[in-house]
Amino acid sequence: MQDTVTTSALLDPSHSSVSTQDKSSTGGHTSSTGPQPSKPSITPVSAKSRNPHPGANFHRMRRIIAEDPEWSLAIVPLLTELCIQHIIKNFQNNPILKQMLPEHQQKVLNHLSPDLPLAVTANLIDNENYWLRCCMQRWPVCHVAHHGGSWKRMFFERHLENLLKHFIPGTTDPAVILDLLPLCRNYVRRVHVDQFLPPVQLPAQLRPGDQSDSGSEGEMEEPTVDHYQLGDLVAGLSHLEELDLVYDVKDCGMNFEWNLFLFTYRDCHSLAAAIKACHTLKIFKLTRSKVDDDKARIIIRSLLDHPVLEELDLSHNLIGDRGARGAAKLLSHSRLRVLNLANNQVRAPGAQSLAHALAHNTNLISLNLRLNCIEDEGGQALAHALQTNKCLTTLHLGGNELSEPTATLLSQVLAINTTLTSINLSCNHIGLDGGKQLLEGMSDNKTLLEFDLRLSDVAQESEYLIGQALHANREAARQRALNPSHFMSTITANGPENSVG
Repeated sequence: MQDTVTTSALLDPSHSSVSTQDKSSTGGHTSSTGPQPSKPSITPVSAKSRNPHPGANFHRMRRIIAEDPEWSLAIVPLLTELCIQHIIKNFQNNPILKQMLPEHQQKVLNHLSPDLPLAVTANLIDNENYWLRCCMQRWPVCHVAHHGGSWKRMFFERHLENLLKHFIPGTTDPAVILDLLPLCRNYVRRVHVDQFLPPVQLPAQLRPGDQSDSGSEGEMEEPTVDHYQLGDLVAGLSHLEELDLVYDVKDCGMNFEWNLFLFTYRDCHSLAAAIKACHTLKIFKLTRSKVDDDKARIIIRSLLDHPVLEELDLSHNLIGDRGARGAAKLLSHSRLRVLNLANNQVRAPGAQSLAHALAHNTNLISLNLRLNCIEDEGGQALAHALQTNKCLTTLHLGGNELSEPTATLLSQVLAINTTLTSINLSCNHIGLDGGKQLLEGMSDNKTLLEFDLRLSDVAQESEYLIGQALHANREAARQRALNPSHFMSTITANGPENSVG
């Protein structure tokens, strides 16, 4: 009540003095007469005190304050926050980011929608957390390690791959892919496509009288475009290092036809021209695409003298001896380090061509010929090459109809070769005597770390003893890795002539 009186006094001083006098007179009368029962008294209101304006009776109004315990002046957003919210809301039409302070940039990036157009975000946003949200929203399973540990790179690589997988020649507009190139050219280093859709083939319209008994006129004409041509795409990716392709169709359902799975000559020539012009390509894989000798030679011819190619994978195709001879020529005219011809139709002549190139090669470190049929004639040729080769570390000859003669020569290789660390002879017919020969060769070997002899008819005792020798070699390699300085000092003390073995 004191606050009310004080406030009313500031508004109406005359009225406040009258009220004070009334209170003093009332107080004096009470003190002289003692306690009296209260009686209602009506104070006449003078004409002067009547005021038609409601502000005159302000002292008699109740002050109502909303009782909200959470209300505070602090909830009023700062001007900076209002600006940030406005930038986020209008980012698509007016992308402002680089002009802001780092802490403000982070706030904007944390609240941007992953659905913004790539034309806005591709070359503007480098924040990995933003691209992480984009990837997780689009794909339930994300292996960022397969994309160099970069979420932005992963998003653009997988986005481009999805476009290629669903591209239908003659139906899909090529601009869908070409318009993406300026946005992703700096981030795409690997393209893996496991499906190429052929063009939609419609039956030819027949006119009355054109039909014949054989019905040959009613057959579908050969399409002018087979699959998506990668020339413009590869030329536009300035940092492309790996190209992994499979000319296949998934989920074809009831529309299955063998021609859906054809890697045609037009596809082959177009692809060969594209990879020849890509001077940044380090890894090229063309698997499960029914590549025969002629197509393999076209591809290999385009890779001769390639400046940076390191790995070639043509596994699970139809490549025979002629294709293997082309690969052997490639070993002499490139810097190839990994060659994979697994599950093809290479026989002894093709293996001999590879062996001749391998004997003089100084770059190849891995050769995979599993699931071919080189037999002992091809296996012995490779064993002879390994007696002079000083760079190959991994050799896979599983499932090649090899037997004891090959094992005998390989035992001699194990005794003198100091670069091989892994050999696979599984699923062959090495036999008991062949196993003993290999065990004898392992007694002088100190570098081989892996030797797969499963399902090769080797005696259990020989296989066990070979495993013990491998264990000793692995332990010695581990000690060398832990104490390289001690190992080098031992070599120096013994002299370079005793360093081998």
